[in-house]
Amino acid sequence: MNAPQTGPEDHTAAEDQDAGSPACVMSFNANDASGASGIGADIATIAAMGAHALPVVTSLLIRDSAEVFESHEIDAEAVIDQARSVLEDITIASWKVGFLGSAEGISAVAEILSDYTDTPLVSYLPNLSWMDEDAQMAYLDAFRELILPASQVLVGNHKTLTDFLLPEWDAERSPSARELAVAAAEHGCAYVLVTGVQLPDQFIDNVLASPQGAVAGERFERFEASFVGAGDTLSAALAAILSTGTALDVAVSEALSFLDQALDSGFRPGMGGVVPDRFFWALPPGEQPAEGEGAPAEGDITDLNEQLPPPHTRNVH
Repeated sequence: MNAPQTGPEDHTAAEDQDAGSPACVMSFNANDASGASGIGADIATIAAMGAHALPVVTSLLIRDSAEVFESHEIDAEAVIDQARSVLEDITIASWKVGFLGSAEGISAVAEILSDYTDTPLVSYLPNLSWMDEDAQMAYLDAFRELILPASQVLVGNHKTLTDFLLPEWDAERSPSARELAVAAAEHGCAYVLVTGVQLPDQFIDNVLASPQGAVAGERFERFEASFVGAGDTLSAALAAILSTGTALDVAVSEALSFLDQALDSGFRPGMGGVVPDRFFWALPPGEQPAEGEGAPAEGDITDLNEQLPPPHTRNVH
């Protein structure tokens, strides 16, 4: 594992960590009591990838498995205190940024990130259509100004990123992943991971792109189902894999493979969407699905790339 860069207030040197201990990934995200998205999704995903999650709660989402109703902000100083108390004690290897609650929450998180500029940051932008229009505009403006410049990778659905990065796009065709990457680069973000790019013949594309073009990605068969928490799962998996020093293109392929299998094994806990099963590989003995049901056999948890792909892929939402 490569030694992560530390900030001025982090007095725990990487060499002081126990050999073989899991990499530590700090996630800033909202608490979602449904467990579908937010900090709960990040904790489960990071743990499933073999890393240790350091969760910082930025807001409280009031939602069920179908929709978000509202969000209650957490005081910005409390967000800072949560993070600083951990960062003064533990060396982190990567960051994950999810929903930060408000423009003030974004400013608080950006203040922390500015002290650790060499630690890779994966930022996820969810669909915020449920927010009040003024609050949404303030949030997106702050995210664009303060989080994008610090991000190595911005993750989001094709439509969400188009509305965010290219709001005045009026061409008949949709922008490519490269065009979105060009727009993100204007704000200092090196790469975008665009999900849900519509293709002919019932397929979608998921593309990691830089301003120079596509770098990596996976093509999935379109499946008509509504998933909750897929974006948080993908971005948290990517942050966890990057924490080990894995090259970005390889990390993206592994994260997409993980998400594909988690969605293939997804379940519906309520009356809303399907939730990814982030521990699809951990079924107890005797409870493996029958042949053709899409989950890997017991013991195939060390190298996702060595597993056979599931027979039915799922859409990344």
